[in-house]
Amino acid sequence: MTTFRTTISVQARIISVLFLACSSLLGMAPVAALAEQASAPGLALTDNPPDRHVVVRGDTLWDISAMFLKEPYRWPEIWRLNKDQIKNPHWIYPGQIVVLDLSGSQPQLRIARAHDARAEPQVYATDNKNAIPSISQQAIAPFLSEPLVIEEGQLDNAPRIIATQEDRLNLGSGNLAYVTGITTKDKLWQVYRPGKPLIDPENGKLLGYEAFYLGSARLVREGEPATIEIIKSREEISRDDRLMVAPIPDVISYVPHAPSFALKGRVVSVYGGVDEGGRNSIVTLSRGHLDGVEAGHVLAILRTGANIENRFNGTVENYRLPDERYGLLFVFRVFDHVSYALVMSGSRSVVVGDTVETP
Repeated sequence: MTTFRTTISVQARIISVLFLACSSLLGMAPVAALAEQASAPGLALTDNPPDRHVVVRGDTLWDISAMFLKEPYRWPEIWRLNKDQIKNPHWIYPGQIVVLDLSGSQPQLRIARAHDARAEPQVYATDNKNAIPSISQQAIAPFLSEPLVIEEGQLDNAPRIIATQEDRLNLGSGNLAYVTGITTKDKLWQVYRPGKPLIDPENGKLLGYEAFYLGSARLVREGEPATIEIIKSREEISRDDRLMVAPIPDVISYVPHAPSFALKGRVVSVYGGVDEGGRNSIVTLSRGHLDGVEAGHVLAILRTGANIENRFNGTVENYRLPDERYGLLFVFRVFDHVSYALVMSGSRSVVVGDTVETP
């Protein structure tokens, strides 16, 4: 009986070794390795990550990361990107195959062609027309091309509408206007007027102004005054409204990543003039380029703990409840003192004054 049990044990070990070897040759990870790496400290995989994903048009870097990682902002770690690569756009294209490699001590993603399952990921600096973006372009498109935050005094010397065709009070699409101060040959312009001030909820400091975007125009005749034609009108345009050169919108394909330092700020405003928002809302943050914020930063959103009084045995005890983390946001446009971010996830509404910090 002992000899029989020994024989069975040896056979079981041989079968186990053969299974591991075959799994390795086939580019698959054994179940034990999957369980070990999913529970390893550091990167945490989703409960049922795919072994590969074929990139399709409409995907985003965030979507792909969320397929594999419970914390999608840890994209650089699962790609083994260094600090220089993190600062560059990470171009990934439809048709490429993202492969989950579990052969090492930590999971890793790779870009593979059909005949090469272990090709290294590449970071491209050019040829980005067909690359997938970091986050939904549809949600943030207006904020990439319309200068909605301006610094104090930035409008003072901007070109200004001084007269309208046929002395119209308000202009719409197709109308002409006359502008003083245009000294460049730029053809496309945006029209706006100063909006509400952006105040830091922590210290009351003026961070800038949220400009009120009115529409777009094209230069039809140079001179002083120059002549412009309104080509898009979101709101009525009139005399004394200001112009800025229209920026060229770009595909946002910066690597989602947490700041490498302790960053903390507040939600200054929720786009649309409301006090709260949810997933896919655009929010303005009280930190910008001068504070080290960069496009691609992912920050945690926290509800500030309330100060409470508790009466116990005839005495009053004062407590401050802890801040509660409830979501993540992605920074996609940065100004000197403020930045724009898209709310990626949240278990509650985002409220003006909420805290944001390094996750």
